[in-house]
Amino acid sequence: MTTEEFSCPGCDQTIEVNDEMRETILEVGCPVCTAVVSPDDFVQISSGSSS
Repeated sequence: MTTEEFSCPGCDQTIEVNDEMRETILEVGCPVCTAVVSPDDFVQISSGSSS
């Protein structure tokens, strides 16, 4: 599972999210201020590769 950092363009809140949370935020907006977000507002910080 991938961990990403979400930075809201509306309220500047920064949250670490997993894949499921990322998809939800893209659908419904920022969980803090409900601003519309885009994939550009996420930065990958770790990848859960199983090797």
